[in-house]
Amino acid sequence: MQRTAAPPRAPRGAESAHLEFETLKRLIHGKLVEKLDLTRLGDLEGDSLRREIRLVVEHLCDTENPLLNRSERERLIEEVLDETFGFGPLEILLKEPNVADIMINGPKNVFIERDGRIQRSHVTFRDNDHLMQILDRIVSKVGRRIDETSPMCDARLPDGSRVNAVIPPLALDGPSLTIRRFGSNPLTLEDLLNFGAFTPEMVMLLEGAIKARLNMIISGGTGSGKTTLLNTLSSFIPSDQRIITIEDAAELQLQQEHVLRLETRPANIEGKGRVDATDLVKNALRMRPDRIIIGECRGGETLDMLQAMNTGHEGSMTTVHANAPRDAVARIETMITMGGVELPIKALRHQFASAVDLIIQVNRLQGGPRKVTHITEVLNMEQDTVIMQDIFLYAQDGIDDDGRAFGHFEATGVRPAVMTRLEQAGVRLPANLFAARQLGY
Repeated sequence: MQRTAAPPRAPRGAESAHLEFETLKRLIHGKLVEKLDLTRLGDLEGDSLRREIRLVVEHLCDTENPLLNRSERERLIEEVLDETFGFGPLEILLKEPNVADIMINGPKNVFIERDGRIQRSHVTFRDNDHLMQILDRIVSKVGRRIDETSPMCDARLPDGSRVNAVIPPLALDGPSLTIRRFGSNPLTLEDLLNFGAFTPEMVMLLEGAIKARLNMIISGGTGSGKTTLLNTLSSFIPSDQRIITIEDAAELQLQQEHVLRLETRPANIEGKGRVDATDLVKNALRMRPDRIIIGECRGGETLDMLQAMNTGHEGSMTTVHANAPRDAVARIETMITMGGVELPIKALRHQFASAVDLIIQVNRLQGGPRKVTHITEVLNMEQDTVIMQDIFLYAQDGIDDDGRAFGHFEATGVRPAVMTRLEQAGVRLPANLFAARQLGY
């Protein structure tokens, strides 16, 4: 076989050098595909396979352009392996631990959130087809599909990160991906304390509440850290209890041994086979759960969740999109109503007040810091109003020179009514835990 001439190495501008590198990468990847039966790669596992393929790529590099310096050669090899085994250009971003979100608006416009700030990334895709190849690889691994008949899709990466994709004709500038990162090593309680997300006093109450099987809702806006907090708090659930999780795209990373994970399923190409969260909640009640955790309540399953909390499944948890504890009540009412349930508002609020014990509000403040801004107790109903009281709060004091919000936590001085239940469950908290005071920054 005639050897392809090595491209000249005369000095060029950055754009020309990048084009030359990409051309060589595509050439080597194409020759690798010719040499291997890549359809078998999905059936093979282990580092040994990657090592064997790496040897082939190294040989191709030396054959096609022996003048590459060491760093260029290593980068080329890694990127070809990423195209073969992984998610192509995404891999370099997925390997950065401080990248929280990845936002792709077409093949040439990639943005990331790093350290609480959104910035443009140097990573690009060749064209729409290249981006679609990577997207197909992501969604096919979790049994989902995306095409013109189903142009929106939720999926997940192997590390649990959540992926939302929209393709043309809905996305006008090419395929769009939004990746919410969830690392393979979930943030621990100590991590959140070090980040200042909450204080030890707040953790003591939440730990006691979980052990005493109080029902909790974590409320917050997009990107506020609801799922991260839910993961962290779930570590307080005793290991001898049976937990069933229900999610649209599995992202919870519970550490207990006895966890059964359920995931919704979209309809097939014929419009059949759809299994939604409502179906899974109803089925979960037949599976002898000690606790049910719904990753996020979005629709009709909300009423089923409240009924489960009211009928012997104490200690259950879920998240909702809302900006304040009071808004969470209204949001839940709206979701139940939109789910087609015709109940008087007073009856819905009574269901809520009797089912939910605590609302934990999390917010992403200006500049990126994420804080537990409210721990609020749900008390009862008075006429048509759900009565609640704040136990702990976060008060913002201002914005620093870097544009980041700062403030302090405080105890309101209110002793929770649920303390009786905590004490009956054997939870002992310091007598002065709820004394009105500033807790710290």
